[in-house]
Amino acid sequence: MNYQTFEPHSDLKSLVSCYWTLEVPKQCEPQKQRIVPDGCIELAFILGDDIKRYTSEKDFIIQPRAMVLGQTIEPFYIEPTGFVKTFAIRFYPYGFANFVSVPISNLANKETPINLLLEAENADELEQKIVKSENTEQRISIIENFLLDRLNNEKTIDRIVKNTIDSLISANGSTSINSILKDDLSKRRQLERNFKKQIGVSPKQLGKVIRLQTALKMLLDQKSKNLTDIAYESKYFDQAHFIKDFREFVGINPKEFINHENLALSAVFYK
Repeated sequence: MNYQTFEPHSDLKSLVSCYWTLEVPKQCEPQKQRIVPDGCIELAFILGDDIKRYTSEKDFIIQPRAMVLGQTIEPFYIEPTGFVKTFAIRFYPYGFANFVSVPISNLANKETPINLLLEAENADELEQKIVKSENTEQRISIIENFLLDRLNNEKTIDRIVKNTIDSLISANGSTSINSILKDDLSKRRQLERNFKKQIGVSPKQLGKVIRLQTALKMLLDQKSKNLTDIAYESKYFDQAHFIKDFREFVGINPKEFINHENLALSAVFYK
């Protein structure tokens, strides 16, 4: 498994977390991989063989080869059909709203082909350029030119939403929305409405995902660490609260997560 990340252009750093590539040789017996929510939105191009995304225990769809992966609030399974080769752009929660006109909430918990979000001609041209590129450097150059061209400097993210996300990220998801708004609690309803429109999930849900990611990194980096210590350092009320949230987003408890064979891919991403 070869997973690499790349820094975005300086003019995109406030919107794009990174570019990433993944290559995995064809397996004789491919395994399902559980993907855990990370609070981000991704634009992905499948350059290898098709990838299945399971919608139930047995039913699946074939992921679009050029797609946007919206916000997810529950784990899901994918399974390669052969050689895996993917190029993707990981946006910050508030980043992708700058490049499309559809409500971001419409993209939640599913894959959306890019030709449904961009003008068909532009979507097809972008996909073909990415597919025909000789290497990752060319793909990054193509996508950055595309994003910079689309970025409208007059269109800004709602300040309340961005400040809320910045506060959630800096506090690793542990701060309350009321404490962020401080004396301006009258903006709570406006925040909830704009947040759902621009981010795709509620502030509370995003905060829970960000806090879970903090705990996941501790769990993966320090396998011997006590769960109570991880819960405390991640600002959960107690270990029971940590385990409850963990099961909600991952589907299993923290101890099962460490050596679970279906989570090898998530472990690579989130470590």
